[in-house]
Amino acid sequence: MEVCCSAVCAVLQYGLKSVAKTSPGEFVRQVRQEASKIVWPSGRETMVTAVMVIIMTTLLGLFFFGTDTFFGWVVSMLLSLATGK
Repeated sequence: MEVCCSAVCAVLQYGLKSVAKTSPGEFVRQVRQEASKIVWPSGRETMVTAVMVIIMTTLLGLFFFGTDTFFGWVVSMLLSLATGK
């Protein structure tokens, strides 16, 4: 455990000194440059994805409803056997 702590301390002590300092203006320039690389989906792609999400969540909801209903029935049957009703 002490080895890990000393290794982390060494990285923090010496590693932070080698980090290049960036001015706020340079940072904003880099952010704008990276933001210009973003490719937004088209309206059609967005609609197709939204419809697929709705379909899949509906199917999963029905599946889990059916599974829950089935296991609820199984548990009630087991409990009725255990109580003798």
